[in-house]
Amino acid sequence: MNKVFITGNLTSDPKKEAIGEKTLATFTVAVNEGEKVSFIDCKAWGGWGENLAAKKGTPLVVEGRLSQERWTDKSGTNHSRVVVISDSVREIAKRPKAAPEATEAPEPAVASA
Repeated sequence: MNKVFITGNLTSDPKKEAIGEKTLATFTVAVNEGEKVSFIDCKAWGGWGENLAAKKGTPLVVEGRLSQERWTDKSGTNHSRVVVISDSVREIAKRPKAAPEATEAPEPAVASA
């Protein structure tokens, strides 16, 4: 089984290009793992690529599969990288900022007799 889910923020606006009859959107998601951040390259084809309107900093959930790309550059050096080929891309709501903590508790109301 080849299935992956990642949650993180877009590092830049997606780049879109038409390839034949389909649209390909490429983008990178920054995934925070405590003090470590991983940058995951992703691709979205067809409708997912066409409709991806998220901007830099948008939190996303990407569901897809891993794919290894291999190529040889002009100097003959072999390269490879793993990317996520997305089956779905969803924007998620940003976490609301916590309200500042009160420095003093309010005094309780006193009932009059």
